[in-house]
Amino acid sequence: MPDEQKPLSSAGYSLVEAGIVIMALLIIASFALPEFNTMRRRMSGDAALNQTVAQLRHGRELAISQRRNIELRFADERRIDLVRLEIPNGSTVLSTVILDGNVEFRLFDDLPDTPDSFGKGSAVDFGGTERLTFLSDGTLVNEDGNPVNGSVFLGLADHAETARAVTIIGSTGRVRGYRWTGKCWVH
Repeated sequence: MPDEQKPLSSAGYSLVEAGIVIMALLIIASFALPEFNTMRRRMSGDAALNQTVAQLRHGRELAISQRRNIELRFADERRIDLVRLEIPNGSTVLSTVILDGNVEFRLFDDLPDTPDSFGKGSAVDFGGTERLTFLSDGTLVNEDGNPVNGSVFLGLADHAETARAVTIIGSTGRVRGYRWTGKCWVH
C-alpha cells in the first residue's frame, strides 16, 4: 500500500493578513505620535527643572561647605554659573550648567505666579537685584547683604506645557521646583 500523502498545512500568514496588521499598527502609531511630541517636550522641561534645582542647591551647599561666598549668575537665557568670590579679590568659576533641550529662562505671561508668590517681573526675578550671593550660612542675599527671595521661570517657546519654575527663599536658601500642569503649579 503506497504511503498516503498528508496535506500540507498552511503555516504563517498570507500577504493580505500581514498587510492588515501593518496598517492597523500604522493607524495606532499616527494617534500616538502627537502625544509623543508633547511628552518629549514635557520631559525636556523636567530635565531643565532638575538641572536648575541641582545647580542652585549645589551653590548653596558649596557656600556652606567651603565657608565662602558663592555668587549665582544667570549668564544668558540658558546658563547658570556658580562663582566663588576669592579673598581679598578675584573669583573662580566653580560650576556652569547650560540647560538642555532648547529650554531657556522664559516667562509665560498667561500663567500665574508660583504658590510662593515671589514675582513674575521677568524670567529670572529677584526683585531687581543685580548680584545674588549664597553666604556661608546658606542664605541668598542681594548686593546690599539683605536676604532676597526670587523665582526662575523656564520652558520652551510657544509650549506652555513645558513651563517650570524654581523659587528660592533668601533667608534659608531653600530651593523648590514647580511644574505647570495646565491648571496650576505643583511641587
